[in-house]
Amino acid sequence: MTDRSTMLPAGTFDGQTAIVTGGGTGLGRAIALELAALGANVVVASRKLENLEAVVKEIEAKGGRALAVPMDVRDPEQVARTLQVALEHFGAVHHLVNNAAGNFICPAEKLSVNGWRAVVGIVLDGTFYFSQAVGRHWIGLGQGGTITNIIATYAWGAGPGVVHSASAKAGVLAMTRTLAVEWGRHGIRVNAIAPGPVDGTGAAPQLWPTEEARQRVLRGIPLGRFGEAEEIAHAAAYLMSPYGSFISGECLTVDGANWLQRALF
Repeated sequence: MTDRSTMLPAGTFDGQTAIVTGGGTGLGRAIALELAALGANVVVASRKLENLEAVVKEIEAKGGRALAVPMDVRDPEQVARTLQVALEHFGAVHHLVNNAAGNFICPAEKLSVNGWRAVVGIVLDGTFYFSQAVGRHWIGLGQGGTITNIIATYAWGAGPGVVHSASAKAGVLAMTRTLAVEWGRHGIRVNAIAPGPVDGTGAAPQLWPTEEARQRVLRGIPLGRFGEAEEIAHAAAYLMSPYGSFISGECLTVDGANWLQRALF
């Protein structure tokens, strides 16, 4: 499967398998398509089967191999089952992209317990459950691998109205660095990507719900435009590839210098 729009050489991930959570839409979909175009077998996992099946069809139409696994990352048993299904279908797993997320704008004083638990459960708990599952598998086999976590710049800055997501993403950033140090001796690389405002994703209507809000966000991006999902996918592919083989414990910010102006939503 080849695609001239890919960042890396064709066949970079030939014979390798990647699991992408939240792989049915937005950034997850773009990353799944990028990896498949570079030769990877891709397992896309999220709660909505119809979204996953659409991605699988898109990949297969271009000659790639993909598998849809409907699941909820907040459930460790479903995480374990997804890994097992991936192993049974493709024989091995080499990469994990923790992209599943939930977010919405809400003042901290109005945030419900359920709202807090839902976002932290998906972002922080789900990332750990999946990372631990693949980490245990790789360590048991004596096999290396890569884990790439999708976070946000407010993990270290500030994002008024997203205290639930910011707290969870900050935890994932700490997890990224901790696991990179702890598992480096096993040949496991763990990195993160912090995208800036990316238009056209499922999160966009939640984060800038009106045209006025959209323009306000746009004015805060020094490069003068929103990011594209494919640009995040290119960054992920690089970090996962042999070209990034000495990068671990790092967070790559891809946001047009937006966070430096502290103007997000």
